[in-house]
Amino acid sequence: MSRSLIEINQSNLEAVMKQNPQLVVDCWAAWCGPCRQMSPLFDKVAEENHERAAFGKIDCDKNPELVKKFKILAIPTLLFIKEGEVKETIVGLVTKEEIESVLRKML
Repeated sequence: MSRSLIEINQSNLEAVMKQNPQLVVDCWAAWCGPCRQMSPLFDKVAEENHERAAFGKIDCDKNPELVKKFKILAIPTLLFIKEGEVKETIVGLVTKEEIESVLRKML
């Protein structure tokens, strides 16, 4: 995981959302092929936009309570969170451009 990405779990979620009013989260699992394809795209968007928003990842296998909280039914899922509230969600493998488009709308 890139050093600029925040590893989000049940114990740090509230603090991460409080410290980062604009947060984009990649919900993934190690066994998920599309998640592995999405990861470098997400990392690139995070690298290019780290001054505009914070970026984090939730390992769905290790954080079932967050899967339930965010009602994640399929992965990969991207959550666009502004001031503690999910404003947009993308489910499935998408392009870097699609991620950036939603990010621009959110900010």
